[in-house]
Amino acid sequence: MSVQKANPLRYLREAIGKVVFVKLKDGTEYVGMLKVTDRTMNLILSNTAEVKDGGKPVAKYGDVLIRGSMVLYISFNPEEAAPEYSP
Repeated sequence: MSVQKANPLRYLREAIGKVVFVKLKDGTEYVGMLKVTDRTMNLILSNTAEVKDGGKPVAKYGDVLIRGSMVLYISFNPEEAAPEYSP
């Protein structure tokens, strides 16, 4: 049985131009279109909304820079994590 290693940065780069859900280590959650990422998982999101309580937007922002060291996880299925978000 052979195990293939997958580079998670590849999936992140493929998500550029798509809407993503990002949860930070402090519990803050954002949804927005991924514009830029780098090898340290720093992210720039556009049309960003801060969401709480099952995906309800509580604040809207333009472009947001998120440091990769603060990211807990990123979901490429924002419609499940934040169904009320609309860009």
